[in-house]
Amino acid sequence: MATVAILSSVLCFVLKVSINNIQFLLFIALVNSAAFLLGTINHIEALKHIPAAITYPLIRLNAVVVVVFSVLFFKDRLSASQILGIILAMAVMLILTRDMEGKQALYGNTRRGFIFVGIALISGSIASISSKFAALHTDKLAFIAASYAMATLFSLTMRNRLQTEPANPSHKDALLIGFAMGIINFAGYYSFLRALSTGPLSIIVSITGMHFMIAIILSVLIYKETLTPLRIVGISLLVVSVFLLRL
Repeated sequence: MATVAILSSVLCFVLKVSINNIQFLLFIALVNSAAFLLGTINHIEALKHIPAAITYPLIRLNAVVVVVFSVLFFKDRLSASQILGIILAMAVMLILTRDMEGKQALYGNTRRGFIFVGIALISGSIASISSKFAALHTDKLAFIAASYAMATLFSLTMRNRLQTEPANPSHKDALLIGFAMGIINFAGYYSFLRALSTGPLSIIVSITGMHFMIAIILSVLIYKETLTPLRIVGISLLVVSVFLLRL
């Protein structure tokens, strides 16, 4: 978060960015940063209790929440294919939840994991919706700088609570991972805001929601997580659902 905040702040200074409404910028940045941080923390906590092949698809169901909000607030027209996509998304949730029945001993407290997933889903939806407002009504670089600076401060205040006993105490490793993620996140999030400023929120969030497939593939290859038949069905339906949501 600090990497993104510093990069965007430097670019704001170099490009001499001007801000028309500082109050709106700070408010939308506060909402976005709080939702982003809450979603990130709960996403990580969920992965401690539920396999990535289930956690990622369920959290990406925030696309459904965003699509519904876009229809109600931004007046995006919901096509028949998008309605079918929402129905399939709900089916995915039931399938992946059923796949976890009786597996608490393997993965820990699954009920707690699903609570974390739910919080991450709602938080992700709020973050996406607030990003749309920011993309339309304020400077993108200034918004990124303000949002990530706030998120950095929030995370520092929660550091002691988030630190777990088995965690690697090396600050070097954390800084290297954080820096690498920051570079990628900055490029990705700025591109996301550019897309939001020119296209419908419902379509863009649905398309970007496909990134979870990469995480699932890497989890199978690196952490040797198993793709059961139910998980394969659920993931396949979610891919179809996201495709339908963007039509």
